[in-house]
Amino acid sequence: MRWSHLLAPGADVLDVACGAGRHMRWFAERGHPVTGVDRSPEAIASAAGFGQPLLADIESGPWPFAGRIFGAVIVTNYLWRPRLPDIVAAVAPGGVLLYETFAAGNETVGKPSRPDFLLQPGELLVACAGLRIVAYEDGFLPAPARFVQRIAAIRPAGAASGGPPLS
Repeated sequence: MRWSHLLAPGADVLDVACGAGRHMRWFAERGHPVTGVDRSPEAIASAAGFGQPLLADIESGPWPFAGRIFGAVIVTNYLWRPRLPDIVAAVAPGGVLLYETFAAGNETVGKPSRPDFLLQPGELLVACAGLRIVAYEDGFLPAPARFVQRIAAIRPAGAASGGPPLS
């Protein structure tokens, strides 16, 4: 919510691993057309009232948005490293990436605790090379106790999606 003001008015939003649609609802209520993707049929059914939900397993199947770009891509509490390039490439020129998930250290306070599900220090910064970083956080949050990384980043308006900024 803190960085949602970065979106252009009416920008289309992709919510990756949307769950029941909490973020889809937030952006739809602010006038954004929203697409959400999740592998849970129950989650997709719940999210249906907030935009266009898509049932897809993005870990086992193909990326369903190949060739598509969005004014904003939102990811919360989800990490599947093989999809990071696809997620970043889906951000349109002038578009925004808002990403938050668990980070190394979380294994000391709860779940998730497997390294496969925890970002390593600076990992989101590396994944977002070519985007302009507006905000980045990596650390401990006390309530509820968790370690997270967060990033708000913008693809420069003159940059091609999926690559470094154009000169």
